[in-house]
Amino acid sequence: MTGHQAAAEQRHRECIDVHLILRRDGPRGPEVLLSRRAGDVYAAGLWHLVSGHLDGPHEDIVEALVREAREESGIAVDPADVGAATVVHHRAPAGAARIGFFFEVRRWQGTPAVQEPQVCDGMDWFALDDLPTPMVAYCRAGLDAYVAGRPVAVHFQEPGDPISYSPDHHRLHTLPTAGAQETPAPLVRRFAEQAVGRITSWSDISWPRDGSRVWRAGGVRGGTWFVKVHQSDRFHDREVAAYRTWVPTLGGAVPRLVAADPGLRAIVVTAVPGRPLHGAVHPPEEQRRIFRAIGALAAAIHRCALGSLTPVTAAAALGKLEGYLAAARGRLAPGDEELVRALAKQAERLPPVEEVATHGDLQLRNLLWDDQAGRLFAIDFERSEPGPAIRDIARLADAWGDRADLQAAFVAGYGRLLTPTEEDHLTLLQALDSVSAVQYGTTHDDPELVERGLRTLARLRAAHRP
Repeated sequence: MTGHQAAAEQRHRECIDVHLILRRDGPRGPEVLLSRRAGDVYAAGLWHLVSGHLDGPHEDIVEALVREAREESGIAVDPADVGAATVVHHRAPAGAARIGFFFEVRRWQGTPAVQEPQVCDGMDWFALDDLPTPMVAYCRAGLDAYVAGRPVAVHFQEPGDPISYSPDHHRLHTLPTAGAQETPAPLVRRFAEQAVGRITSWSDISWPRDGSRVWRAGGVRGGTWFVKVHQSDRFHDREVAAYRTWVPTLGGAVPRLVAADPGLRAIVVTAVPGRPLHGAVHPPEEQRRIFRAIGALAAAIHRCALGSLTPVTAAAALGKLEGYLAAARGRLAPGDEELVRALAKQAERLPPVEEVATHGDLQLRNLLWDDQAGRLFAIDFERSEPGPAIRDIARLADAWGDRADLQAAFVAGYGRLLTPTEEDHLTLLQALDSVSAVQYGTTHDDPELVERGLRTLARLRAAHRP
């Protein structure tokens, strides 16, 4: 077989399907029509949009949608009333891939009803912000991309993932429109304006490598807020819980939660001044002042009350190590894997450390410095959860690198040295975090993240050289 023939054998030959987002305004807000699959079919018992495959090369995607709408629900749709919603490149847990075109229709003739009882045993309207369970994960991915206003999305499931939607296995990655000054989807805009009044300007300030979306919103009377749509229910629930419990005790150093909508996975928070420290340049003396402020803020976070505290063992952090190493192995330097495994082995003998409130992603991009006032502010609490204090310090250690003066400034602000046990846990977490960064950066084509992980591993090698 020639190289050209081998490449041809590996080329994608995806199935193409179409999905009908039949939308109406109901008493609970926007609603969509869903049908429940039944019988000897894939995903029986799960809710799904009216959908189907193209019949053959004679049929285009709009013709297929009009036909499926008639065959499955009995309604007549004029092709002129078919609007593009989103396109999803999907891979099922079993490995088969397909491309789905999702279309929005708001005008039709007839009353939707089950037309194929052998493969569908229910059909009903559901609020977009209160979708039913169980639901096909692929369908939920398309609706989430539609609600977020994203034109294209990738939803590649992994072997072992459930067919039905699960917040813990939501593999959705959405893509923005190239070159567009995007605003949130209509449902998100309405939610934000119900919270703060009419918004006259939107600026997409999302971090490139994250699935969450963030906009700076300007009000008609000059106010500024930030509107965020989380990439998963888990991140949304974490951030809202943090804002409603311990974050307010930090006072003016953090934003304030204005409104939250779990259905949209959206929040509105107040604006805080300053610019992210990621990439910022300051004179050495100012840097030391900033890192002392970071230490003081980290200490304030870790003092926040969480009620009953549970000890955390180092072994709890090792669950994903083998997966990280397998994906990062091609980028690691000689000795890195052996070092990480040796540190992991030592972790089995480490005594536990106590849980505190943690930011979860305490790095320079989530810290804002107001040069004029000389004040520090923290944002983005979607990874916040109880954990060891060194969970936050492991991320910050890369920020000071080999600068002993910046590390000393942080410790001065933090108010205490780490205990020997915390130091051992910190070394372990740095090793795990660095391999995770190499793995994620390699998989998602993020060289800056890969470089951060390799930099940390080089420091650990130097510190543990025999």
